[in-house]
Amino acid sequence: MEILISIAILALLFSGVVAGPNDDVFEEVRVGLVVDLSSIQGKILVTSFNFALSDFYGINNGYRTRVSILVRDSQGDPIIALAAATDLLKNAKVEAIVGAQSLQEAKLLATSSEKAKVPVISTFLPNTLSLNKYDHFIQWTHDTTSEAKGITSLIQDFSWKSVVVIYEDADDWRESLQILVEKFQDKGIHIARSASFAVSSPGENHMMNQLRKLKVSRTTVFVVHMSEFLVSRLFRCVEKLGLTEEGFAWILTVRTMNYLEHFATTRSMQRVIGFKPYIPVSEEIANFTSRLGKLMGDDTETEHSSKIIGLRAHDIACILAIAVEKISERGKVDASSNVSADLLDTIRDSRFKGLSGDIHISENKFITETFEIVNIGREKQRRIGLWNGSSFSQRRHIIWPGGSRKIPRHRVLAENGEKKVLRVLVTAGNKVPNLVSVRPDPETGVNTVSGFCVEVFKTCIAPFNYELEFIPYRGNNDNLAYLLSTQSDKYDAAVGDITITSNRSLYVDFTLPYTDIGIGILTVKKKSQGMWTFFDPFEKSLWLASGAFFVLTGIVVWLVERPVNPEFQGSWGQQLSMMLWFGFSTIVFAHREKLQKMSSRFLVIVWVFVVLILTSSYSANLTSTKTISRMQLNHQMVFGGSTTSMTAKLGSINAVEAYAQLLRDGTLSHVINEIPYLSILIGNYPNDFVMTDRVTNTNGFGFMFQKGSDLVPKVSREIAKLRSLGMLKDMEKRWFQKLDSLNVHSNTEEVASTNDDDEASKRFTFGELRGLFIIAGAAHVLVLALHLFHMRQEVSRLFTKLQSFYK
Repeated sequence: MEILISIAILALLFSGVVAGPNDDVFEEVRVGLVVDLSSIQGKILVTSFNFALSDFYGINNGYRTRVSILVRDSQGDPIIALAAATDLLKNAKVEAIVGAQSLQEAKLLATSSEKAKVPVISTFLPNTLSLNKYDHFIQWTHDTTSEAKGITSLIQDFSWKSVVVIYEDADDWRESLQILVEKFQDKGIHIARSASFAVSSPGENHMMNQLRKLKVSRTTVFVVHMSEFLVSRLFRCVEKLGLTEEGFAWILTVRTMNYLEHFATTRSMQRVIGFKPYIPVSEEIANFTSRLGKLMGDDTETEHSSKIIGLRAHDIACILAIAVEKISERGKVDASSNVSADLLDTIRDSRFKGLSGDIHISENKFITETFEIVNIGREKQRRIGLWNGSSFSQRRHIIWPGGSRKIPRHRVLAENGEKKVLRVLVTAGNKVPNLVSVRPDPETGVNTVSGFCVEVFKTCIAPFNYELEFIPYRGNNDNLAYLLSTQSDKYDAAVGDITITSNRSLYVDFTLPYTDIGIGILTVKKKSQGMWTFFDPFEKSLWLASGAFFVLTGIVVWLVERPVNPEFQGSWGQQLSMMLWFGFSTIVFAHREKLQKMSSRFLVIVWVFVVLILTSSYSANLTSTKTISRMQLNHQMVFGGSTTSMTAKLGSINAVEAYAQLLRDGTLSHVINEIPYLSILIGNYPNDFVMTDRVTNTNGFGFMFQKGSDLVPKVSREIAKLRSLGMLKDMEKRWFQKLDSLNVHSNTEEVASTNDDDEASKRFTFGELRGLFIIAGAAHVLVLALHLFHMRQEVSRLFTKLQSFYK
């Protein structure tokens, strides 16, 4: 039989000018078929196309035109399919192409057809949104929106609230599944879990491992959307796992059912529900499928495919023949004409009567909206209803897996001691291990999750008999909330140092906070220096230099003013007292003596300027080093931002120890962040750091769950219970003060020495203020020089007078 099929295909490959029964030459219009000739679907399409044209022209022998077909083998490769289509368009000058058995092929052929302005018709793909942009690509398919409505309505009729979706991990399968997923969401049907498998997946062991995770979920309703190769593997696995027993329900999509006629009698597939395009019963259809079956053989593998693909191929061939004849009647078919320019418009504007009923194109699609729902039995498929796009009809009872007529319901697994699995995303940055730490075991690769947040979560979830599956997450917490909300089939909750915010609450539900709320400011605790602490702002050399200049200023002013100013005269004791008093009184600007000399006034002005700088520096340094800074937080402060260049966010540093070191060495002066972070620093270094202020403008840490999760109020009650019993405080003490005594001792000594060095580094040195003393010294030297110059002049005048007197 295969030889007969091959001979028929080869004859079509080399078809040329079409001759009539009386050797009349007709106007030939060529159509290319690009299919995988090794696939049963490709063979059916070519054979059905040939049958249809033979029957059509046998009936309509008066037509002036003839459609001839040129077949090209794509070998299942999109690139070869594109090359074949290009050859047909450029060399064979075909006016239309039929084919495209995959989404990749369809996109390539559609792009090529757009350039050549030649229509491409596909009967293999479901209604695909990504192909809508191609004006010359026509899809003959079922209405996926109507299908999605039917499956959703069926699920609602049985009051099922959640399903598990199993699909093929390929672009065209994922895209065709999207409409169904959206319908589930619109109707409130929860996708409890999903599993995807690629054709290249590593065998049944991999599939078995994934299916075991589905088995422990509470959902017993499965929706399958994949090709025949994976479906056969899937049902072998689910049978071994007992997922086809009583209490489970399986629903197959239309595209899946198109390939599955040969599985009808297998035990693993019995009692499965499937959606199929509705094929009306007629004598013409029975006659056509019977003839096709005889040529293709009695292999049950082709029975369902022959009815769907064969009928579509038959109707496409007839539509093309009628459209070409209409164009010919308008006088546009000849050896030099371009039929393809009018072919698409003619198809769009016409209505046809085919084996599958009345046919009309809408938005480049021939769409079937009516579906047959079947219940697969031991020997055949039993119709249990029809779906017309809006409602069911001809409903019959369903026999479920295990031979039961009882509608499957969700299993309460906890009743038989089996634990439910909760898939929990956990922040895995390991920036603050006291809160959350995720460490992979070097031998097994299994992640070990620990920390304060994790212990609180485990304690709160323990009463509900869940098995926890922790999944590391590295990224922004806002993105984490969005990920949890959009991938409800993969994740159930999120744990970590996650702050409760209004923005995140748009996507997820939070529990009550389990940490203190608000943010605070932390700084280094200053050591007490005793009663001589007021000497700290200046180094010894600066104190000595300052004292020396106070005395020097008094001496210089006394020298200049003594000869002319009575206030600087008197006994030697009085003059010495005045000398010291005047110099040191400039510290507080208390000198009231009236100066007579301009040079002494100049010196005092310069020195008062120096004293002003010294006293200001002293006051500022004493305030900053001996007073704990109290930076007041306000509600307008942006969380995590910096109020000064020396303030940073704890989360930006990789370890508490590293951050503590930055505070010790003076790189940072203050830390502003949420209370739990600061509590860890204070807990680890209680003698070194102090929290100086706090404000309740954040909501603390909480656990995230899916919107509407019934675990949110349950876990919140457990948190409230832990808080009232004091257990939360006990956990904080264990995790926030988790350092051994040796580390604490060594760190304390290090901080002590570091703080001493830090205090010394903050003192003003003589070198830093050397410029002031240079100015003051220059003024003193200048005044002394002027004073000595004037004294020399006075002595000279006096000596001259004495000489004159003795002469």
